[in-house]
Amino acid sequence: MIDIMTAKYSGEYVPPILTVDGVVLQLINNQLNVLLIRRPEEPFKDYWALPGGYNAQGETTTQALNRILRAKAGFSVKDFALVEQLYTFDTVARDPRGHAVSVTYTCLGHNLAPKTSKTTQNPQFFPISHLPKNLAYDHADIIKYAHDRLSAKITYTNAIYALLPKFFTLTQLQKAYEAVFGRELDKRNFRKKFLDLNLIAPTGDLFREGAHRPAKLYKFNKQHLETLSRSFD
Repeated sequence: MIDIMTAKYSGEYVPPILTVDGVVLQLINNQLNVLLIRRPEEPFKDYWALPGGYNAQGETTTQALNRILRAKAGFSVKDFALVEQLYTFDTVARDPRGHAVSVTYTCLGHNLAPKTSKTTQNPQFFPISHLPKNLAYDHADIIKYAHDRLSAKITYTNAIYALLPKFFTLTQLQKAYEAVFGRELDKRNFRKKFLDLNLIAPTGDLFREGAHRPAKLYKFNKQHLETLSRSFD
């Protein structure tokens, strides 16, 4: 029997390239949007892509994420209400230049606007339901994975807070859930189920818009991720 701990590797060892990608999500006009950049060079020149790049020696993946987002998309990790590692994508053929492993992060925020500079690569937000036809690498699959993961996550955590302003109405809250789920929810049933979770509290202030009746403003009890005592959906 061969001892795999001591057996010598007969071929030349070529380590995979380590990269970091960011899936930046926010709500725009009650639609879930993702941030894309336009690649300035090959491979996939002029294709839209998630902001990503190499993880340099001596830096963590979160440090690499911050550096890459600043340079290519005009954002800092501090701009987001919630940043979480999503998944490690390691399909061998995902990059035509060679085997590249991507540690991917989901970044959620509200009212995000890229700060353009000489290094940014035309960062723009696109509705997830209307993405450009040709996306670089496997980024269409990564975006779908991130969307599916977020749809599941908001059923058992308070993660939706990261897509909302600090103060919001129950209608805005419901619209946020509908944008992520991609379907309409029954107003009465939604409000009853959500208020029973005791995640939010009224601020005592009202939101006034045009001739509509003023609506109560609420806020989340906690502005950080927590697991619900029971599933929302």
